[in-house]
Amino acid sequence: MFKPLKHTLKSVLLAGLTGIIYYTPASAQQAPSQQEDPALKIYRATSPKVHDLTHTKLDVRFDYAKRYLFGKAWLTLKPHFYTTDSLTLDAKAMDIKQVAIVKAGKNVPLQFTYDSLQLHIALDKPYQRTESFVIYIDYVARPEEVKSEGSSAITDAKGLYFINPDSAIANKPVQIWTQGETESSSAWFPTIDRTYQKTTEEISITVDKKYATLSNGKLVSQKNNADGTRTDNWKMDQPHSPYLFMMAVGDFAIIKDQWKGKEVNYYVEKAYAPYAKAIFGNTPEMMTFYSNLLGYDYPWVKYSQVVVRDYVSGAMENTTATIHGDFLQKTDRELLDNNNYNEAVVAHELFHHWFGDLVTAESWSNLTLNESFADYSEYLWMAYKYGKDAADDHAYKAMQSYEKFAQYSGDRDLVRFHYHDKEDMFDAISYQKGGRILHMLRNVVGDSAFFKSLNLYLKTNAFKSAEAHQLRLAFEEVSGQDLNWFFNQWYYGQGYPVLDIKSTFNETNKTVTVTVEQQQTGDKIFQLPVAIDIYAGGKKVRHQVTIFDKTSTFTLPCATKPDLVNFDGDKVLLAERKEHRDINSYIFQYAHAPEFQDRREAIDACLKEQSTNPAALKVVIAALKDKFYGLRAMAIGGLKLTDPVVKETAFATLQELAKKDANSTVRAAALSQLGSLKDPSLTPIFEAAVKDRSYAAAGAALESLSVLNLDKAYTLAKQMEADSKGALSNAITTVYAQKGNESDVAFFAKTFNETSGQDKLEAAIQYLSILSIVDNTDQVLQGVEDIKKMALMFNNKMVNNYLVSLLQPIARNKEEKAALATPDKKTALLKQSEFMKKVATELKN
Repeated sequence: MFKPLKHTLKSVLLAGLTGIIYYTPASAQQAPSQQEDPALKIYRATSPKVHDLTHTKLDVRFDYAKRYLFGKAWLTLKPHFYTTDSLTLDAKAMDIKQVAIVKAGKNVPLQFTYDSLQLHIALDKPYQRTESFVIYIDYVARPEEVKSEGSSAITDAKGLYFINPDSAIANKPVQIWTQGETESSSAWFPTIDRTYQKTTEEISITVDKKYATLSNGKLVSQKNNADGTRTDNWKMDQPHSPYLFMMAVGDFAIIKDQWKGKEVNYYVEKAYAPYAKAIFGNTPEMMTFYSNLLGYDYPWVKYSQVVVRDYVSGAMENTTATIHGDFLQKTDRELLDNNNYNEAVVAHELFHHWFGDLVTAESWSNLTLNESFADYSEYLWMAYKYGKDAADDHAYKAMQSYEKFAQYSGDRDLVRFHYHDKEDMFDAISYQKGGRILHMLRNVVGDSAFFKSLNLYLKTNAFKSAEAHQLRLAFEEVSGQDLNWFFNQWYYGQGYPVLDIKSTFNETNKTVTVTVEQQQTGDKIFQLPVAIDIYAGGKKVRHQVTIFDKTSTFTLPCATKPDLVNFDGDKVLLAERKEHRDINSYIFQYAHAPEFQDRREAIDACLKEQSTNPAALKVVIAALKDKFYGLRAMAIGGLKLTDPVVKETAFATLQELAKKDANSTVRAAALSQLGSLKDPSLTPIFEAAVKDRSYAAAGAALESLSVLNLDKAYTLAKQMEADSKGALSNAITTVYAQKGNESDVAFFAKTFNETSGQDKLEAAIQYLSILSIVDNTDQVLQGVEDIKKMALMFNNKMVNNYLVSLLQPIARNKEEKAALATPDKKTALLKQSEFMKKVATELKN
């Protein structure tokens, strides 16, 4: 499961949508509301394993009008250990027609009771653990009647979704897809909906012959039926957990690829078929990279990826058949601004096929065994394909996400046996914190031992479930080290160290003394192996030390006064650091310390002194041409062009970057900074840049041009709106909001209707900006109604409150305009105002 890191508003507004917020320094403790939650007192033990589900055979067809699935299931089971004469299956909101046991090819009815959540079956006799039996169930799945709620990561839990089943929404495809995690597969077939169950699978899917289907395993046969339908038979011979079962049905284009003779397919909407290889084409290379890195070849029979509409999460690693939300569908122009975000998602879900699908967390308490590895796989792929700076930048943002989550929502153990609801496990702790902990573990044991340990863990637990102790045992066997200290500290504990670091040089003794004080709240003291690099006399000397105490002091030899004492030279610690250093050390650091975070820290420090310290400004100007685009963009964004010296020093370089930088993020940042100057002489640069293939660069140029010449920007916006997405679409809406009229509302509506997920919220805010200035009542009412529907879909109090804060002043402005208007126009404006106030009240309540 992928939890997107993307942010669309510069606030904490989306915290409730993503579980991810922006960074401020924190030493968070558990929030009081969590401490008082009685559900947290419940120990979430792994459910007893009474039966082993060994094979699942399904036959399904659909009623689009009713949003029903008509199903037949044959489940092969055996008692796990103890003799038993009864069976309990998970089955949510179903109509159970028949339950039978299959004897000599015949169905023998069984007695059962059903409470809408579980099916309790009396078997025909007691069965021992050596005896298998087959249960047959004829049922109707009614996903619209499922009462389960979703979470911030998985926003709905109906299990089975009919998208636009009556074709009522123009230009929106008709689709069916499933989402099993956490325990929602039992909303479309009866099963034992637990992660530790491992079952092989057969599924026959009957659909209109115009649709393609996708499921787990291989497509073994297709049969055309006399009624215009087709039955596709999918077979999965390797066991996997029920929550990883999937179906997708729709009018997909299927783009074929391969890896070592295995099918690798990409299912996309037909409009995106030309871009499928650009979106997914690195998948086979990823499969080779991960297989080689782990010493364990991709273990499944095929790998397909499908993009669907209205998906309830980011993406989901269903075995051999990953589902992605439609945010992944991008044209070649959009991909210019993507900065490998799509590939992080693709990598994340692929790596789950080892960590999550092959070896599965035995309970949701151990979810991090799935998600931290998938999170860390993003780092591994980025480093391999795009360089260590790109990977470290990705990891830095992930660490920020975790720290901000802990600041606002309280910290928790990585492996958690106490939680309010299993859905709460899908947070920045299981994902981003877990990934950073794996990075530290890699640093502790070394690369060779790290990947050999992962290989042992996979081989030992293949096609089974596992808990964090089994990961520890694999690392201990390979490394020969007792790693209880690491796992107790990071896996079975919470928090992170807050470190105050001081260093002094003793000329007489020729030593450097480094003092590290742990200042996090509470009694927990972290054990931290760390590298201290001392740069002196033109050389770097590394000292490996371990912090054990609240205050640790290290006296290290050094012949001359150091230019830099670089604490955590590998930049791997998950920690908040306060270092007492002068600007000269950061100036030295930028040129001599190699890591991404070293350079980032130096740029940050020098940006603060760019107006007062020529040497610091020199670093900032050098950073404008840093080898990594992210740091170039950071330096550009931090320039104080209101300072004449800064402007004069940076001006020529900014123009060069705006025109020629290879990365669109950098070009866009430079164009925005140049736009802040409001210099008419720059008009030709902006006019040329609006033709940039990058939407980000073209959008930045259009906004900068609008400050100088709104009429010209408006004319260009009208010309470009037909092919506009992302930042360019945002820039066009900004121009229209200043100069637009009723004829431009259609663009806002189209942009809003075509976006999904978090982008839809930003589009809604832009939509309201134009609705606030136009007087067409039909347009205003329709727009506000559409935004209300979006809010109901998000079902998030923070989003609702934010929209209310926008609607209320717009409603007041409409009333003020009405007071000065003609009678007819007054009536219309008051109608708009009243509707906005009504919607605001509904959202508030």
